[in-house]
Amino acid sequence: MAAPAEFLQYIDDKADAFIQRLADAVAIPSISGDAKHRQDVFKMADWLDAQLKAVGVETKLVDLGKHVMDGEELPLPPAILGKIGNDPSKKTVLIYGHFDVQPADKSDGWETDPFTLVIKEDGRLVGRGSSDDKGPILGWLNVLQYHHETGKPLPVNLKMCFEGMEESGSEGLDDLVQRESKPGGWFEGVDCVCISDNYWLNTRTPALTYGLRGLTYFKVTVSGPGRDLHSGVFGRTVHEPMTDLIHLMSKLVDTQGNIMIPGVDEMVPPADEQERAIYQSLDYSIADVEEAAGNKIAISSNKVEVLMGRMRNPSLSLHGIEGAFSGAGAKTVIPAKVSGKFSIRLVPPQTPEKVDPLVIAYLKQEFAKLNSKNELIIENLHGGKPWVADVNHWNFEAAKRATKAVYKQDPDLTREGGSIPVTLTFAESLGVNVLLLPMGRGDDGAHSTNEKLDRSNFIQGSKLLGTYLYEIGQVKA
Repeated sequence: MAAPAEFLQYIDDKADAFIQRLADAVAIPSISGDAKHRQDVFKMADWLDAQLKAVGVETKLVDLGKHVMDGEELPLPPAILGKIGNDPSKKTVLIYGHFDVQPADKSDGWETDPFTLVIKEDGRLVGRGSSDDKGPILGWLNVLQYHHETGKPLPVNLKMCFEGMEESGSEGLDDLVQRESKPGGWFEGVDCVCISDNYWLNTRTPALTYGLRGLTYFKVTVSGPGRDLHSGVFGRTVHEPMTDLIHLMSKLVDTQGNIMIPGVDEMVPPADEQERAIYQSLDYSIADVEEAAGNKIAISSNKVEVLMGRMRNPSLSLHGIEGAFSGAGAKTVIPAKVSGKFSIRLVPPQTPEKVDPLVIAYLKQEFAKLNSKNELIIENLHGGKPWVADVNHWNFEAAKRATKAVYKQDPDLTREGGSIPVTLTFAESLGVNVLLLPMGRGDDGAHSTNEKLDRSNFIQGSKLLGTYLYEIGQVKA
């Protein structure tokens, strides 16, 4: 059953009001990874809770307890559970999203204030969280507003789970999902899950995503001197932590992306010709990679190799060094303690439990080779397993029909390079099919400067989410 023309027209008519609501959401700097902004994440939870209640959703804010971040104990922001509809003749869909965002500051290279939504002439809606993940959450809200204002019943029963710690490892969420998936829990009776927290492969072709890479994230700290030292006095007289750390970081991955930790790359079987043909058929090119990256820096000219590097092979990336001098001028300090951060994106059959011991043993082995008197501390900050779903399930078939109805073309079926650990938790805890139905494009720059969501993707994406629910409504309960 296609979505009613009245619904599609309603989304078009309300577009400006919906964009204003997105601006209101972006204006709340709900950065979960910054202690200074923890109260803003709570503020965002309250704002979203009020928006949901206003369109008839029964909600519950769940206290997830506390955690320690950067040595400080902080309260975790609440998860928002919601539900609307309780018709046993209808399918029950669980939707998930997150209302926290990545850090952003004008000094990072943003052209505008990251927390003021700027509407560009070409239709880009620029602001932190516009695409990841406030825009998609508000897409669901746009659908609910239509049904609330017109009094027309939803074609499905809806359950909701929105969290405020996704950008910081979804702390506390796994326990909540497992608890609420048991008989009598909030998620009892759920038939399928839909998550809108990823992107098209390119800027042209809508996509459905059936796989995500997992993640394991490490912090490696080297310390020695009792305080920062003067290099003119102590250079070549002591073991320097920065020198040791740079040696360690250089032993993790080579310039072609090959992971140098023995056993990690080897854990994944190579693709056969049939699988390689799947990647060859996707509407994607090296030019798309380089356009999204902002420069001609693709690691290979082979489309299949590059796509497999993003979707079906593991990757290791170096993220930064803490404790090192990074200001203006020419300070000649020897830092007393420095920390390097890196992560590995995991694919089946890899899991953090299988990979972490290999990483830790290798780091200790390489550090021992340095014959340094400095101290090495290895911390695993967070991780999640990879996930792959059945693309022929009725949940995906409904999404394929909805995409064809709204965008007049079939979607690409993709595995994605990013990680949403709760995806697998939903799949395992509920025993149901999980679908990723993206709203944004491949060039949205979700974790980067000048993050944007195109106006057309926000409005058409809202139509897609609603049409998907109508298609699910045609599946027999």
